[in-house]
Amino acid sequence: MSTEIDFRYLSEPDMIAAGVTDMPACVDAMEEALVLLHRGDYRMAGAGNDSHGSMVVFPEEATFPGMPTNTPDRRLMAMPAYLGGSFGTCGVKWYGSNIANREKGLPRSILMFLLSDVDTGAPLALMSANLLSAYRTGAVPGVGARHLARPDATTVGIVGPGVMARTSLAAFVAARPGIETVKILGRGRESLEKFEKWVGEQFPDITVIETDSIEATVRDSDIVTFCTSGPSGDPSGYPTAKREWVKPGAFLSMPSLCEVDSGLCEPDVRKVLDSYGLYNTWLEEEGYPSHHEVPMVGCKFIDMVHDGKLDRDELVDIGAIAAGDVPGRRSDDEIVIFSVGGMPIEDVAWGTTVYRRAVDQGIGVSLNLWESPALA
Repeated sequence: MSTEIDFRYLSEPDMIAAGVTDMPACVDAMEEALVLLHRGDYRMAGAGNDSHGSMVVFPEEATFPGMPTNTPDRRLMAMPAYLGGSFGTCGVKWYGSNIANREKGLPRSILMFLLSDVDTGAPLALMSANLLSAYRTGAVPGVGARHLARPDATTVGIVGPGVMARTSLAAFVAARPGIETVKILGRGRESLEKFEKWVGEQFPDITVIETDSIEATVRDSDIVTFCTSGPSGDPSGYPTAKREWVKPGAFLSMPSLCEVDSGLCEPDVRKVLDSYGLYNTWLEEEGYPSHHEVPMVGCKFIDMVHDGKLDRDELVDIGAIAAGDVPGRRSDDEIVIFSVGGMPIEDVAWGTTVYRRAVDQGIGVSLNLWESPALA
C-alpha cells in the first residue's frame, strides 16, 4: 500500500478558473450545506459543535516588544468544520485580518483554506480563500432571498458598498432575477465608484441610485442588506433599521453589524437565522448581552430570548425552511429579517465543490507532502 501523499495547491487565479465566482452554483451549494446543518450532518468547533472558530485575542496595549495590539478587525482565527452529505470532507479556514492592510494596498483580510480527507486527515488541497469566503458569504443571503424574498422583488437597498455588498447582490440576482434597481449608501467616493463600476460590468441592466441616509436606502426596497464593518461594543452605534421605513413584504438580509428598533422585534416580523446553535454558542462564549460583543442581529434576538422578551419558537433556521420542514414566506406583506453570522461549514461546502472542479479540469499545482512518512 502506497503511503505517498500529494495535495493540490490552488492560487487565486486557479480558484477563479475552477469557478469560485460561479454564484448560482454557490447558492445551490450553500442551500445543501444549510439543509445538512439543519439535519445535524456536520461538526464545527466547541463542545456543542456550533462554534464559529477560535481567535487569538491581542491586548489593548502592547505588553511585549513586537506584540500586536487589539485594533479594529484584527483577527488571527482558525475556523474548522466537517460537513457530511455529498461533501464528506473537513477543513479549516485560516483568517488573518487587519484594517490597516488597506494602507498597504492589501485586502483587510487575507485567507487560506485547507481541505482534508475526513478519514485519514491527509490534505487534499491548500487554496487561496479570499474569493471562496466572499462568495460563500454572499451566497447565504441568496438562499434566504430564494425562500423569503418576494418573487416579484425589483429593488435592493444596500448600506455599505464593499465586497460583501457585491457578492450579496450577485446572490440576490441569482435568486430573484427581476431585480432592476440598487440603492446604495456609502461613506467614501472611491468605494461607491468601485461598486458602481462592478455593477455596470456584471449587471448592465441594473440601475444604481446613490442615497444619503439609511432611511432613504431602506424605504421602498424589496430587499435590504447592511454590509458595513465597524467596532462592536455599543449597539446604539450600529447601523439601524426602523420599522417605519420598511416596506410591507420586505426581506432584510443582515450579514454584518446591525441594530433594529422595537417595531422590527414585534411578533409579526419573521426572524430567521442561519443557525440558532451558532448564536446560542456566541452567547455562551461571549457572555450576556452577546449583541454587544458580536454585532449580528441574531445575537440581539438570542439576548431577547435570554431576557424572556422573545419566544424561542419565534426563531427559525433557514435550513429548516430550505428542507421544507418549516414554511418559507407566509404572505406577500410579511416582513422577514435574516441574520447571517457565517460558518466554516460553508467554506467546506464551497471549497469541496471548487476543489472537485479543479481536479476534473486539471487546475492547480500538485505538491508532495511525502513519499513515505519519516516517523511512521
